[in-house]
Order: sequence, then C-alpha cells, then structure tokens
Amino acid sequence: MTQNTTDAFHTLAREHLPKEIAERWIGLLRPGLGLVKATDPEADVVVGRLGGLPELPDGEEWPVWEGHGPLTFIASLDCAALPSTALDIALPADGTLFFFYFDGQLDDGRAAVSPYEPDSQAGARVLYVPAGVPLVERSAPAGIRPYTEVRLTARRETTAPYPWNPLVYREFAPMPDDHPLWDDDFREALWDLPGAGHLVGGHADPVQDDVESEVARAALGNPPGDDPRINEEALRWTLLAQIDSDDDAGMMWGDCGALYWLIRPEDLAARRFDRTLFTWQCS
Repeated sequence: MTQNTTDAFHTLAREHLPKEIAERWIGLLRPGLGLVKATDPEADVVVGRLGGLPELPDGEEWPVWEGHGPLTFIASLDCAALPSTALDIALPADGTLFFFYFDGQLDDGRAAVSPYEPDSQAGARVLYVPAGVPLVERSAPAGIRPYTEVRLTARRETTAPYPWNPLVYREFAPMPDDHPLWDDDFREALWDLPGAGHLVGGHADPVQDDVESEVARAALGNPPGDDPRINEEALRWTLLAQIDSDDDAGMMWGDCGALYWLIRPEDLAARRFDRTLFTWQCS
C-alpha cells in the first residue's frame, strides 16, 4: 500500500487503532519511490523505463539462465535521475540498474523462477553498470519479444508494511488473533488505499503474502515453512524494486501479478547486485 503523503496513513491508524499501537505502527512506515508513466515532456523527469531494448556495455553478455535460455529485459533505472535521497536504502548515486527475468517466452512458461526452487534464481537478474561506461543498444536474442517501451518518472511515496510482515510480528509480538492490526475495519481501510504499482525501495506491496519470507526461504535453501529461521532471515531483506503488471508495456505477470527483487542492505551498500533474490506473485 502507498500514499503520496503520510497523512492518509496517520489518519487511518489514529482512527482505527488504539493510540499507543497507532503510533508504533506509524513508526514502521517507510519512504519509497513510485514509478509511473511519464506523460508530460516538460514536467516529468524520466528516471527509467520499462521494456524496449537495453543499452549494455559492449562486452557484457546478455543474461542467460543456463539450460533454459536468455532472460527478457524488463526495466532499467537511471540512478542519477532517481530522487533516491528520499529513500532509506543506499541506492547508487549514479549509473544504471537493469532488470531481467525469464518470463516464459521460450518455453511457454514451463520453467518457473521461484524462491521454493533456489537454483531457479538464475532466471532473474539485476545488472549494475557504473556511470561513464559506454553503452550500446542490444538486440533481443532470438525468440525474445521485447516489451513495449514505457518511460517512467518517479514520485515520492509512503509505504506501509503488510500486516503479516515479520517486521510487524517483531514490533508487536505476541500478537493474539484479536490484535487490533488484524481487525477487519483497519485492514479493509488499509486495502482501500492505492496499491504500489511499480516501486523502488520502501515496503513491498505483496499480492498474496509477504515477499520477504519467500526470499528468506530461497536464501536458506527452501527449508520447511515452519522453520524458525525464516522469520529472522526475512528481516534481513529489503525491497530493491517491484515491477507490476502494466498494460502500456504489455506486461502481465500471471493474473495481474508483480515481480519483486530484494536485497540485503549490506549487499546494496557494497553494490553486490548479483546477490539479489527474486520472487513473483499473482492473484
């Protein structure tokens, strides 16, 4: 869930929650950058794009999932153009981030990239190219149909945690079934706020369940769902980027789903984007 200002979240919490719980929940809100289609050439600062063809360093090989084939280019972000000082994560100040995903074009969706199959993480990739490296537009590999290019601009958002996020459990534990955060009126009011869409930083907006626990399972080698290490590991991961289904780009992830790339803050600070983990969800 996102909102252009924090006011809606503050009002919602104070109307539906006991005072002490409301203030603690408000303390969990995080800043994010919503990415929307740039439509005003004079006012919109273009910070990236969906689809089209990527511009990569001349010697950079197109990402491939070994045994399955090349990935599809999903999006790129111009780190210098992003207003990343508004975030609480350490994005690079310049350079370009490229997002790739094995979207099923080559095998009719038979091979799924899933946190429940950790070896499949090679089917999603984030590349970071520092500023100053010459870039050349690359043609898509055979069998890959590029998505329609959509230029993106960014707007500052406030994001709220999913009610069953491990961060919420840590803040409010123990949480009985009748905890105020799980009250129907509060949750319905929360769901009525606009969804995140495309997002950089902040809390992920899951379609089903918290994405942090899903990537934690991948990081731990897919242990049973009741393994107590999952909740602890989930707290170590933060959203890098979320790419929603998008009609303008011709992107549809399952049934109106979204793609999520997460990273540990220490890896983000060290620019180790090869350590991102991926999940996706649909309704």
